[in-house]
Amino acid sequence: MHPTPPSVDRPYDVLGIGATSVDFVYQLPAYPTATAALAKMRITQHFVSCGGQVATALATCASLGLRAKFCGVTGTDDNAKKVRRDLEDRGVDLSDVVIRDVSNQYAVILVDEHSGERIVLWDRHERLALRERELPPEAIANARVVHVDDVDQEAAIRAARIAREAGTPVTSDIDRINDRTMELVSAVTFPMFAEHVPPALTGVNDPAGALRALRRSHDGILCVTLGVQGAMALEGDRLIHLPAFAVDAVDTTGAGDVFRGAFIYAYLQGWPLEQTMRFANAAAAVSCTRLGAMASVPSRKEAERFLATAQPVI
Repeated sequence: MHPTPPSVDRPYDVLGIGATSVDFVYQLPAYPTATAALAKMRITQHFVSCGGQVATALATCASLGLRAKFCGVTGTDDNAKKVRRDLEDRGVDLSDVVIRDVSNQYAVILVDEHSGERIVLWDRHERLALRERELPPEAIANARVVHVDDVDQEAAIRAARIAREAGTPVTSDIDRINDRTMELVSAVTFPMFAEHVPPALTGVNDPAGALRALRRSHDGILCVTLGVQGAMALEGDRLIHLPAFAVDAVDTTGAGDVFRGAFIYAYLQGWPLEQTMRFANAAAAVSCTRLGAMASVPSRKEAERFLATAQPVI
């Protein structure tokens, strides 16, 4: 149900396998629509920030004090160099990164300056896919936690199986639906879903009902992030729902990734699930007060300071 974290004697606290991105963030005075009045608008501010599901989660882990390692594919263009440099500057080990002579994944993110909500437009070259033979089995077995996304599902499923055979728990960022999604869910220890995924997998629109439906095929902790509604988890038959914390959101980009990184940190401290989720909610809330994905990750002190006075959304 809630396995004990492996020994701290392992060389890495968390090994992340998945995607990186360079994000071109544009803050706008209103949410883009097709109406004539909003067909043109002036950008409030803009900047470039590194991101990607696993990269942002690892940046969070490193910022919170964990020994983090990244395994994935990056390109050779300036965007790729920027994201590798950003991860290295944060102390993330890149010794098993694969580099291919293509452009790195990138995204254009349009952010409503009033609500912090965003639209993400992205592109990724097919040659950035991580192949199963490029996985580092020894590094996977020597991490205390392996974290995977669902961008390269075959590699993620294989990595999860290698990890679990070595007694390493696996967390996930499951954000899309296809014919192998349930195979990935079954392969990981702690399936962690984006809000839209459990209803799509089960046909049950209520988050709690959807998690209970997924319980029939997975006996571990099931967790779903719910945006402004916080996060929900099913531990055995016990349902935990913790509301989000009230903040003046600037940009919600990467908040779910920060939640996952903070969840991994708290799990490795041996905290109970409710405390783990509360801390992860706090870290995600802090990230929403800043622009960007990796640029928004909080330190442990920042998350703890926020948590000391934070109020849930009413």
